[in-house]
Amino acid sequence: MPSSENQGFSSRIPFPSFRRGIFTIRSDQIQIHSVENEQGGSSSQGSELRSFQRLVSSRFSDLSVANGEEFLSVSWVRKLLDAFGDCQDEFRAVLSSSKEFVSKQPQDKILSDYFDMNIKALDICNATRDGVQKIRSWQRHLEIVVSALDPPQQRMRRARKALMDLSLDMLDEKDTGGSVFSIRNRSFGHHNRTKDSPRHSRSLSWSVSPSWSASKQLQLIANGLALPNAATNGLATLVFTMSHVLLFVLWAVVAAIPCQDRGLQTNITIPTLFPWSRSLQTLHSRITEESKKRGRSSNGLLRETHLVEKGVHRLTELIDSPQLPLSEEHKEDMRESVETLSRVSKTYQTELGPLEHQLREVFRKIRSCRAEGLEFLANAHS
Repeated sequence: MPSSENQGFSSRIPFPSFRRGIFTIRSDQIQIHSVENEQGGSSSQGSELRSFQRLVSSRFSDLSVANGEEFLSVSWVRKLLDAFGDCQDEFRAVLSSSKEFVSKQPQDKILSDYFDMNIKALDICNATRDGVQKIRSWQRHLEIVVSALDPPQQRMRRARKALMDLSLDMLDEKDTGGSVFSIRNRSFGHHNRTKDSPRHSRSLSWSVSPSWSASKQLQLIANGLALPNAATNGLATLVFTMSHVLLFVLWAVVAAIPCQDRGLQTNITIPTLFPWSRSLQTLHSRITEESKKRGRSSNGLLRETHLVEKGVHRLTELIDSPQLPLSEEHKEDMRESVETLSRVSKTYQTELGPLEHQLREVFRKIRSCRAEGLEFLANAHS
């Protein structure tokens, strides 16, 4: 995906104090009327806004009730991106039907600020796509591990090397403390990552600098949230809702997929005034709880990644065990771990391509809506 830095528009969002949390807007600080009372405008505009609110509520309610086997899996992340795509399409449709209204002040400023916020979102899309490429490299190592340990001809030496390669590949250069992989000689990871100078270290699919931070980009988006008020006839509520959808989806994707400086330590408080509030609160609580369980050293919160980390750790212990040949109990442990990694490998094989395509589609939809909106605003003021 092309760099958002080349879109031709610079962000006007001020550099924030990072002590401020994402969604740190308490409900009692938002001086607005209820959604139903803030419509102003025409009845058709009010109907479209209520329809949009219901869509957001419905899509995220479905995501919030996912069971433990599905939650934060690759398939769940794909459903999350699908939900965002539907919300983005509806948002774009509402804006298109209200062009004569949104070009006036102060509505035009609200939209302009929202489109500035989109620049950060485009960078995050690029970075998470790069994260999918990292997972693809893990999948190649997984295939070797599974093949080497497939009975009856188990090739322990080949499996040991593949496990070592996978462990090194999953090392997080910035934070490996406490990771199941931190027992490895980290210098190997540094060697692999510093063959090229930092200016040449980017992947071809990524267009953000080595100092780029996903968590800071999320904070910048949070600081750009437009508070709704009764004077804007419902547009502020529309943009406020879409801003929260955008921020939450990006936050969840960054939590799940390996991403440069994806720290999730920021506290999130979701407003309670909207139909979609409860669903987002539930999702946020579940993701935060999962993050606490995994620890900061995890390579993302994808369920499949957790299974890989556990499986690789267990297989490494068994293969390096001084008690050889393995007991029947340990052989059963190895068989179960191999089966788990085999299932994950097959999931990666079938799901990563569609996931990457969806990230591209999210990027395209954000960029297209932004370009159309800015063009309309520019023509309206010319």
